[in-house]
Amino acid sequence: MDGWNHSVVSEFVFLGLTDSWEIQLLLLVFSSVLYLASMTGNILIVFSVTTDPHLHSPMYFLLAGLSFTDLGACSVTSPKMIYDLFRKCKVISFGGCIAQIFFIHVVGGVEMVLLIAMAFDRYVAICKPLHYQTIMSPRMCLLFLAAAWALGVSHSLFQLAFVVNLPFCGPNVLDSFYCDLPRLVRLACMDTYRLQFMVTVNSGFICVGSFFTLLISYIFILFTVWKHSSGGSSKALSTLSAHVTVVLLFFGPTLFVYTWPHPNSQMDKFLALSDTVLTPFLNPVIYTFRNKEMKAAMKRVCKQLVMYRKISQ
Repeated sequence: MDGWNHSVVSEFVFLGLTDSWEIQLLLLVFSSVLYLASMTGNILIVFSVTTDPHLHSPMYFLLAGLSFTDLGACSVTSPKMIYDLFRKCKVISFGGCIAQIFFIHVVGGVEMVLLIAMAFDRYVAICKPLHYQTIMSPRMCLLFLAAAWALGVSHSLFQLAFVVNLPFCGPNVLDSFYCDLPRLVRLACMDTYRLQFMVTVNSGFICVGSFFTLLISYIFILFTVWKHSSGGSSKALSTLSAHVTVVLLFFGPTLFVYTWPHPNSQMDKFLALSDTVLTPFLNPVIYTFRNKEMKAAMKRVCKQLVMYRKISQ
């Protein structure tokens, strides 16, 4: 840990999303509304799955885990970004920057594993419906959840190992609105070409591997349904389109940022904004829009909250 002592930079300066005050005001309204909607929607899903007996199944357990992760995803960078839209000088402390990087990669790793677990759940429901309860037991669901968090934390610690001994002795301006590991590495007072390559390979390999695992599993599921069409399979398949949409929303920006050989600052900002603000908002919308059970449970929860509020008054 002696490397921390080599860093004379105590804070980093964000250039933000744009210099235009008009666009910043528009982004302030847009981001604030989506952040509040994301928090409300994901909290409602977690609360509904936890309290409603009709939703005590593996699919909804994993969905609640994904919504809980989305709460973290939109809270790591969005509040700071919204706050900075009010400020002309956008700064973050060295420790705050490292904390942002840590939690961004934790949340990203957890979400990848949960998406794979949800794809496996749909595979079992469609391809092995008679063994669904046996395979997707509560123990299996807890194992998936534990593996997701273990991988997320270990991946994030491995990423931080790249920067813990880097000397930051001069440049401290990040052309972004949050602390991004590849950009932070470029500010180090040394030749970091090989280190940048290692960071890209580490995150890129996990992203690409997870994405193709999901892609292959969905192709296999679709082939199985096409080969053995049935009413039960059709019902299970109705939730598959939502999974595919969420996977594309999550992996699209991530794959571009960590695997594209010629990074573009404005494009990276747009994709990062989509990943941190829009995707956590769309996830609960997508999963509840075509799910009658979830919509009914959320209505029951809202009615209970209204009744409780009336009684308390």
